[in-house]
Amino acid sequence: MDHPEAGADDDSGMSTYDQDVDIVMGHEYCAEVVDHGPGTERRIPVGTRVSSLPVLSTAAGRRIIGQNPESPGGFGEYLLLTEAIARVVVSDLPSEVVCVADAISVGWSTASRAQVTAKEVPLVIGCGAVALSVIAQLKRLGAGPVVAADFVASRRGTALAMGADVVIDPAAISPYRAWRDVARAPAEPTKDMMATMSGLPGCVVFECVGVPGVLDSIIKGCERGTRIFSVGGPPEGDHLHTLTAKRKGLNIQFGGGPSMDHWDEAFQAGCSGSLDVGPMLGRTVGLDEVPDALDAARDADGPARIIVVP
Repeated sequence: MDHPEAGADDDSGMSTYDQDVDIVMGHEYCAEVVDHGPGTERRIPVGTRVSSLPVLSTAAGRRIIGQNPESPGGFGEYLLLTEAIARVVVSDLPSEVVCVADAISVGWSTASRAQVTAKEVPLVIGCGAVALSVIAQLKRLGAGPVVAADFVASRRGTALAMGADVVIDPAAISPYRAWRDVARAPAEPTKDMMATMSGLPGCVVFECVGVPGVLDSIIKGCERGTRIFSVGGPPEGDHLHTLTAKRKGLNIQFGGGPSMDHWDEAFQAGCSGSLDVGPMLGRTVGLDEVPDALDAARDADGPARIIVVP
């Protein structure tokens, strides 16, 4: 909402914030099927709870739900979903829990694609909703110890609840110094011997902030050979010291959305309760409270997610 110009250069047409055209927002949702469109298989019964990867197939191409005038989102009374990617909520959990599936899937997919090895120690920069799901999936995959950094104490607490092993305040200590301290910490004798032979473990940094300068600070502060996964993305763009990245031999991969398989995995984990998203959830509000909730969402000390229940 604060950066409608962000979609101006999106030549895919998937995400278009036209400042002269109304957009119904709402990118994460749990919905109820009320009818079927023409040409559909009608495979999901009316009255069924569903969610989906937030992409709508239209005659003009794919559109991101809640980010394009052609694909209204969950803040409307009704919205369209593409039948082929709609998923039935097989769960007794309330919709207030299920609706965060898409936020989970972004971090889930990033952590899965990173394929962190036993010889690498992950560092997560920022502890918002996407970062929290990165942390949760890293722990599910057996990676670690996971180091997480955020300026806000409440977010560091949530990171611990989601599985982080070490949390630090970047105002008090450099995240890269903290990472080195963890990477140098004594481990099992076999790992100690390997560390002595090969030096520090490899570093995998997950940038989950999206504020200008953060990715560049990672480039300048991280170890040589670090792998960086950037899932932030400042709307106004950023300046990177690419020569420093070259000299350090860094590998930088930019996020993108989750694959369908990863979205399904995250959705099933949330619906089954095998992934507890409770620490991420703040209060629920009605439609009349949405303006105040949006202001709260801008507050770094606010919850990772505020749920709207019409």
